[in-house]
Parts: sequence; structure tokens; C-alpha cells
Amino acid sequence: MAKPVLNFICQSCGAAYSKWSGRCDACGQWNTIHEEKPLSQGPGAKALKTRGRAVPLSDLSSKEAPPPRTASGMPELDRVLGGGLVPASAILVGGDPGIGKSTLLLQAAASFANAGLKVIYVSGEEASAQVRLRAQRLGLEQAAVKLAAETALRDILTTLDEERPDLVIVDSIQTMWADTVDSAPGSVGQVRAAAHELTRFAKTRGSAVVMVGHVTKDGQIAGPRVVEHMVDTVLYFEGERGHQFRILRSVKNRFGPADEIGVFEMTGAGLAQVANPSALFLSERGSPAPGSAVFAGIEGTRPVLIEFQALVAPAPAGQARRSVVGWDGGRLAMILAVLESRCGIPFAGLDVYLNVAGGMKISEPAADLAVAAALLSAREDAALPAETVVFGEISLSGALRPVGPMENRLKEAGKLGFSSAILPRGGKAGNAGGLALQPMGDLTTFVGDVFGAG
Repeated sequence: MAKPVLNFICQSCGAAYSKWSGRCDACGQWNTIHEEKPLSQGPGAKALKTRGRAVPLSDLSSKEAPPPRTASGMPELDRVLGGGLVPASAILVGGDPGIGKSTLLLQAAASFANAGLKVIYVSGEEASAQVRLRAQRLGLEQAAVKLAAETALRDILTTLDEERPDLVIVDSIQTMWADTVDSAPGSVGQVRAAAHELTRFAKTRGSAVVMVGHVTKDGQIAGPRVVEHMVDTVLYFEGERGHQFRILRSVKNRFGPADEIGVFEMTGAGLAQVANPSALFLSERGSPAPGSAVFAGIEGTRPVLIEFQALVAPAPAGQARRSVVGWDGGRLAMILAVLESRCGIPFAGLDVYLNVAGGMKISEPAADLAVAAALLSAREDAALPAETVVFGEISLSGALRPVGPMENRLKEAGKLGFSSAILPRGGKAGNAGGLALQPMGDLTTFVGDVFGAG
């Protein structure tokens, strides 16, 4: 019996079906399944009858020199890339529309061109004149960057093969069109084919390729997830339009640490680098107020101090609201449940609002204690002690678990003038940076010692 041909592809998650359906069973989205011709029919039942070439093998003790890197002159970008640009690497950059991806990459292209690399910027969304206008606004019109406005993948690869650039920037991968795929640009098949061809070009020609990817409403890069597996590095450009801060976060990097961040500030002259993000995030923090707690976090290898802001108010008749910006809503529900079950502090009938100042997004569990401190401070209308940082993970039993690396967090707090730290007992604080430490064993002890209740 012949296998069914899976020609109907979900444009959201890439799931394949043999017939059309209104709803995708894999991701639950409606009206995202469209018919596409496959890239190839494959070998079918035919076996590999001819011999290939033998692949050279090596043992685990073989040593290779680290890949050469080219610094861009933008320390924040080099930090996220793992120390600089690696030849023959494929990089995928995603972010919300209008967040500043094209601005950042044009500034990066000019910096690498000034460092001596041959750079080609391929725009599939804007005309060359629009890119030139942006370059003039940023003061980069004298940079030795070659421009092209094209979407035909075959023509782009032919041009790149003749020019042999060191760096190629493609903005964006969703606008590329491969004539070998019978579907519209931006579809799953087109995005997969374009990403494959550009990554293959990078590996065979030694050029670094940066691809810009659109994101879905959920914040994920649009197209099949296989695109993220093809490339070497995946970067997300984060930030709120109402804030001037922009965060470039590495979520995958084969040549450096993942979860590293670079911090930029959006100005009239483009994106300015922020060498000390902790000082900038806390620059607008005034005198201690109820509902505010400073968290000493770690983003990649960089310690960052962030302010958590909480507001607790009586809820009108009906169900109380729980609103979170910059943190996980499910984890907030867990912290509220632990406070009520283990410490006897109820939040029923109260609206709870939690915000991470500066537009940052925090994901590490070490922020649990800072969130609990901000919530209790807002509920009791009592400010935390001045110049105090808080960090620690809360377990469901109410115990506080040590986090690491604690020494780097404390040193960063000491640099910015903080004098004390509330942290879990049992961690390796090492050099406390001159801070007075207040170790806590469990959440009940923390509530009693800091807020005089429990």
C-alpha cells in the first residue's frame, strides 16, 4: 500500500498532513494549513546501491585550535557572539517588528566593514534607498558596505559566489524566494529552503551569514523550528517599545555561552551600547518605596541588578487579577500559593501586579525571593531596608535554595553602592564585596525577620 503524500503543511508549526483541515492538531492554530509541493519526492523504496567515499575519522583526544574571531568594535555585540564573529557561521536574529533589528545589523555591518571585512547587506523588505537613508541618519554613509535589494535566492547566491564576502546580512529570511519550491515566500517550505541554502553557502564558502527572522505573536521565530537547528547561533532582540532599553539575548551559540545578553539604548542616533546595564536599570530608582525590591541576577556570564515592582490592591467584586510583565505568570502563582500555605499570608481578594523595571525579561528561579519580598512589601505597605539586594530560589516547602554564582552577584551589588544582601543560607558567597549578609533558611524566617510577621 502506497504511503500518503503529506502535501498539506501548517504554516505555524510545520506539521504535515495528507489532506486539508481547518485546525492544526499539533499547535491548535486555525486556518494555517495550506497545500505545498514537497521539496523532493525522496528516494522512495530504492536503496543506496553505489558506494560513497570514506569519511576521515578522528579520536576524542585530537586538539584543534579555537576558531578565529573578528571583533566588531561593539563590545555588547561581541559579548553575545561569544567574543566576535566566527567565519563560516550561520546566525539567526529574531525580534518584534520595529524593535531595531535592521538598525542594529546596519550598525554591525558598518563596524565589521571598518574592521576590514567585506560586507554585503541584502534587503528583501526595503529598497536600497531606504537603507541608505537609515545609514545617513546613523552617520554610517561612509562605511564600505555593499547593498542589494533582492528576494530571488538563486540571484543572491550567484552574486555572493562571485563577490566572496566575509559577512552577509539577509533581511529577512521570510522574504526570500527559491524557484525550486512551489509556494509563496514566507511559507514553511520557502523558509526552510532559503535557510538551508544560505547555511550551506556559509559552510562551503567560509562566509558568515546573518539572517533576520520575523517572530510570531508568541515571540518565537516564524517558520519551522528546524531553521533554528540549522544555524549555529540564535539571537533574540527583546525590549518594549515604551522603553529605550533593548536586550540582545543569545539562546543558542555553538561558539560561545548561551543566555548571554548585550544591552543597548535606543537613541536618535541609533542604538548606543550600555557598558554597565545595572546602573542604567536602577538610574530612575528613587528612595525606597513599598513594593520595590532589587534583584541581583545573572544573565549568561554577566551579573545584572534589576528592580522588581509590585502593587497589591483590594479587588472589586469578582475574581482578583494577576498581571505580570517581564516574569513568568505561573511562577508568580506558585509564590503566592507558598506565601499563603507556608506563611499564612493570604492574597485572596487582592489584585496583584508585578513588573520588571526597564523592560527586562527575567527567567531564572533565583528571582523568587525578590518577587516574594516585593509582594510582601506592597501588601504590608512597608519598604525594604535601603541599599539591600535580594536573591534566592523558593521551593514548594517554603525552604530557600542556594543559587549560583553568588559571589558575582554580591560583587556587582557592592560596585553600585549596596550595603547588604538577603540570600539563602548554605550558598558559597565567597568574597561578599563588602556587603553585610543576611542568610535565611526558609521563607517563614524571611517574613518574620524582614517584615516582623510570620
